[in-house]
Amino acid sequence: MNCPILNQIGAVFIPVSNIENARDWYCDLLNLPVDREIQFGHLYVLLMKGTGIVLDSKIFSKEKIFRTPMFHFNTENIVEAYEYMKNKDVELLTEIEHNQYFNFKDPDGNHLMICKC
Repeated sequence: MNCPILNQIGAVFIPVSNIENARDWYCDLLNLPVDREIQFGHLYVLLMKGTGIVLDSKIFSKEKIFRTPMFHFNTENIVEAYEYMKNKDVELLTEIEHNQYFNFKDPDGNHLMICKC
C-alpha cells in the first residue's frame, strides 16, 4: 500500500489567549494585512509562504504555551531582524546566537525563533 500521508507540514497551531489581539500582533509582526475572518470564533489562519500558522484561542492554557520554539521564521539578514524585533519592543529571550538565530516571546509567552536561511 502506498503511503497516503504527504511529506509536508500543513500548518502549526499556536495557542493564544485572545484571538483578536494575537491576530493583530502576528499580522503587524509579519507585515500581513488583517483581511481574513476569525473562524468559528477562535481560529485565525495566517497565510504564509510554505507552512501556515493557525492561531487558536480554544486550545490556550498557560500549560500549553510553547516553552521551546516549535518552528522558526526565516530571515536573510539576522542582524536586521534582531533590530526590527528590538524596535517593536518584543521580549527577546536570547541575543543572536552563532550569527544564525535568536529566540523571542509572543504576548502569550510562546517561545519563537527567527533563523537565518
